[in-house]
Amino acid sequence: MELNVAVPSKITRNPEASRAKILDAARIEFVSNGLNGARVDRIAEQSRVNKNLIYHYFGSKDELYLAVLERIYTDLRTKQQDEDLRGLPPVEGMKRLVSSTFDHFVATPDLIRLMSIENIHYAQHLKSSSVIKPLYRGLLDTIQILLKRGQTEGVFRANVDAVDLYMSISGLAYFFLSNQHTLSWLLDRDLAARRRVLKRRQHVVEMVLSYLTQNSPAEADGADTE
Repeated sequence: MELNVAVPSKITRNPEASRAKILDAARIEFVSNGLNGARVDRIAEQSRVNKNLIYHYFGSKDELYLAVLERIYTDLRTKQQDEDLRGLPPVEGMKRLVSSTFDHFVATPDLIRLMSIENIHYAQHLKSSSVIKPLYRGLLDTIQILLKRGQTEGVFRANVDAVDLYMSISGLAYFFLSNQHTLSWLLDRDLAARRRVLKRRQHVVEMVLSYLTQNSPAEADGADTE
């Protein structure tokens, strides 16, 4: 018995799937070769998408790079889960924030590389994004909520700036991971070993919480901290 199977006259395109493939390939290309060294031809080859389609979706190599940045920063902020953190006791909420930030950096080495590349370019692409900066308003609000509640409950020190605190949280993770290879050789330690990474994670969490839960010398002496 012969079956009559209808064959579509045109292949149905999936723009979102094509964009995702392009962004995946572009991320690898930018991480491996930097912005200046990246080539759209290689991105097209790796994503198996026509080069003209890349320009149709993203306009230029710089705009494609920005789309990669927006995607990876959005993923970072999603992992930090502001609403869940705000509902926790202040010490636990801050511990989770520090841990999740460190864990995401560890799990996403491409983020470290792209941050370094963007700093080389003086954040010129970040400045043109309407997506990335607003993501951090929610983060700073979350930190401020946890700080204020912790101060009200008497478990956190006063006069902690949310921006300074997040720079410390991010910096403690970023420096360790971005300098892992050089420091491993200089200090004769395999800083990429799992036990070393876990030990560093614990150290970072304890350092931040120790700072927050101890009174500053000025406060302990009853001096004016302003």
